[in-house]
Amino acid sequence: MISLDDARSHVLAGCRIGATMSLPVAEAVGAVLAEGVVSSETVPPFDNTAMDGFAVRAVDTTGAPRPLRIVGELAAGAAPSTGVGVDEAIRIMTGAPMPAGADAVVMVERTRTSDDGTTVLVEVEVEPGNHVRRAGDDLRAGTVVFEPGEVLTAGHLGVLCSVGVSTVEVVARPRVGVLSTGDELVDDGSALAPGQIRDSNRRTLLTLVADAGFESVDLGLVRDDETDIEAALEAGVLECDALVTSGGVSMGDYDLVKVVLDRLGDMRWMQIAIKPAKPLAFGTVGDVPVFGLPGNPVSSMVSFELFARPGLRKMAGHSVLDRPRLDATALEPFDRRDDAKTHFVRVRAVVVDGRIAVRSAGGQGSHQLTAMAHADALAVLEPGASVGEGDNVSIIPIRLPGW
Repeated sequence: MISLDDARSHVLAGCRIGATMSLPVAEAVGAVLAEGVVSSETVPPFDNTAMDGFAVRAVDTTGAPRPLRIVGELAAGAAPSTGVGVDEAIRIMTGAPMPAGADAVVMVERTRTSDDGTTVLVEVEVEPGNHVRRAGDDLRAGTVVFEPGEVLTAGHLGVLCSVGVSTVEVVARPRVGVLSTGDELVDDGSALAPGQIRDSNRRTLLTLVADAGFESVDLGLVRDDETDIEAALEAGVLECDALVTSGGVSMGDYDLVKVVLDRLGDMRWMQIAIKPAKPLAFGTVGDVPVFGLPGNPVSSMVSFELFARPGLRKMAGHSVLDRPRLDATALEPFDRRDDAKTHFVRVRAVVVDGRIAVRSAGGQGSHQLTAMAHADALAVLEPGASVGEGDNVSIIPIRLPGW
């Protein structure tokens, strides 16, 4: 067996950062910037009010309450046509440009307007700049807004729109093909014949790919025919940037996927010191990475988390490849054999006194997919002693409730 670190190093070394592409801002959330963005505009572009109220000269509020004459009204989106003179005020709405002569805004809640609407009683003294957002207060033209390598979130896209950027240069997100093979698999909803099982791995892996932010491509279910498998893999290599298969990677298995991949590509078949997901195949067909994950459904998901997801994130330009490790408290003992393997226990998480606490999500067999579906995290048990109730345990969050 090889160590988890050695296996991950081998996989990541075979995953190269993808090409760059121009993408509309509206489609760029989750993508990684390939080029920095420099603002060509100032934000905000003009001095404006942060509140509904009255634009005034601050000096005219000295000794408040003070009555001021209302000389106009200014809504957001309108250009000022009237300035503010001595003992004058203009009714102004949030976001409207500050009129000439005014240097402060008194919020409407601190004023009283006369019945005839000609004067306003300002009830408080204000300083110059009160509730005024200055031009360039957020960004100035020529400022580097975002550096290469930034992962674009909703906030990033909002900033890009605020400076008039409509397209960005990003690292292309990989198209990932997912393939199932096996005469025992059924995916058409028909009744199971003796020896048949339903194909759950393909749907699971397609969803994991999409959840990770990549484009998933369903390469279908292929029967155990060497010619058909080779055709499906060759088609997938032409269409996709990476391939994910499940099953047929254990030592000693005579599997047609293994036969075909060994013929088409440069593959390494590994046994890793972890549980579940000990078997893994990884290599390339041409320059397309192929992740051969184990066939048991839980093993397939854990293997995707530990190897395929970080490899695909590297291809997409991410610098942070893994989810964080968090500390948690064990609400029950996690027993284990000292088998020199790192165990990944499927757990449910709650927050107790401001700290994450975890308990088993159910059966821990590599075939017991229901517990994996209920799991919020993987508890990481390093080789050695078991974890007792109340002990600290490291977890990898895969879905924390409310996060």
